[in-house]
Amino acid sequence: MKRAYIKILFLSLGIVAMTSCKKYLDINTDPDNISDAPLAQLLTSAQVNLGFEGGSDLFRYSTLIAQQMSGQPAIANAQTYEYDRYNITGSDANNLWANMNSTTLSDLELIIQKATKTTSPYYGGIAKILKAYEYQLMVDAWGDIPYSEAQQLDKNTQPKYDKAEDIYKAITQLLTDAVADLGAAASTYTPGANSVIYTNGDFSKVKANWIKLANTLKLRIYLHYSKKDPAFSLAQMTALINSSGVTFMASTADNFQMPFFNATKQQNPIQQFESSRANYLFANDRMVSLMVGKSDPRLPFYFTPFPFNSSPATYKGAKPADPIGINYSRVHTYLRGAATGTPVMQAGGGILAGAYVYTGAAPIRMLTYQEYCFIRAEAALMGAPGDAQDWFTKGITASLQDAGVAAGDITTYLGANGTLTGTPAQQKQQVIEEKYVAIFGESMEPWTDFRRTGYPALTPPSNAVVASVPRSLFYPQSEIDLNPNAPKQKADLLQKIFWDN
Repeated sequence: MKRAYIKILFLSLGIVAMTSCKKYLDINTDPDNISDAPLAQLLTSAQVNLGFEGGSDLFRYSTLIAQQMSGQPAIANAQTYEYDRYNITGSDANNLWANMNSTTLSDLELIIQKATKTTSPYYGGIAKILKAYEYQLMVDAWGDIPYSEAQQLDKNTQPKYDKAEDIYKAITQLLTDAVADLGAAASTYTPGANSVIYTNGDFSKVKANWIKLANTLKLRIYLHYSKKDPAFSLAQMTALINSSGVTFMASTADNFQMPFFNATKQQNPIQQFESSRANYLFANDRMVSLMVGKSDPRLPFYFTPFPFNSSPATYKGAKPADPIGINYSRVHTYLRGAATGTPVMQAGGGILAGAYVYTGAAPIRMLTYQEYCFIRAEAALMGAPGDAQDWFTKGITASLQDAGVAAGDITTYLGANGTLTGTPAQQKQQVIEEKYVAIFGESMEPWTDFRRTGYPALTPPSNAVVASVPRSLFYPQSEIDLNPNAPKQKADLLQKIFWDN
């Protein structure tokens, strides 16, 4: 599905420029097997893979753990039912790990190497940002992972594991280097229409987006230290915010997201999963109850009503031990794209999978302007520059607009829920709980915020395989089996990431 997304136009790129002074083919060379890919194709491949990852396994694990979606009512033996009760094994992570390392990060490393050799810093800068983003996700999922000896292909197939905190330091520097690359006066090769994130075709017009992303991602990383070392977190965020000339996301137009389309094999991975795995995922009661309690106008965009014909619309999320079935709200247009059709309500109030036909054209959001606003609000509560109330309002507004909420409903919601009140701890809870709803669909961050802050309060399912909400994932079983430098498998999912201590 991913490869079908990559445009066939790359067959006409520099590949055909390969020439030789020899008249005859080397019988040891397969002319149909391209041994080297050009920068343009590598960048497209890496971005497409990153986008698909954003709505695939890691997204499902984290959104189920964070109780935004539920697998409790899923059909018998469904994977999501097991994931929902924290039965996520090392073998479950094998494909995800392989894709992140052997495809996405491998492509990005090749881009960085080729960019250096060809003096193409614009390609190198983008690749370094994407590499930093991918490693941040991997650290937050597993903790210690290979970094310094990784992506060396056949030179080292058994890389050592680096400390997670050392990797965080390395990718922070990588982002600094990326901004310097993007600030270069010239580049031998420059991305164009082959860059499917921040698409424009004219790199001079989107270079600023990439720089904003690098700085915003760095701010996210610094915020992650807030539990382990709040003084360090505050100092680094303050220094970055106060740095002369540093730019951050300024609107939803700056969202780091992967576009998808209403076309076969180009629909987003959330929609592809939903259409191929009927009745595997439903709304979670934790998420729905939080939104219903605030009369949240994003509800009709996030979820389908339950009962379906309720007027005014009501919503129902699944709770632990709820019965298997379809009588719950389903994930709707915000994550799946525009919907057509006239669903028929079934006995009990639910609708059948497939009752709506979705375009699959919703983007996969990976780091958004609304997240940035909530980062700034939390940072301000810690003492960093900026007004917490102002950033809180901006974050809520951006999320409501991104979901498609009407202006009048935005005003009403802000009037009822948009003012920070109470003690600093209570205000922080308000920020995180609003952020939890606003970044629905962003892989990992709602789970990470819970691990950092304890908000929103999550209760493990009664049938969970561990007694507390997981703090990390098991290492892939393939690593345990094949890499002698891998650490011993974790005893359980309660092992903490360095910033969670």
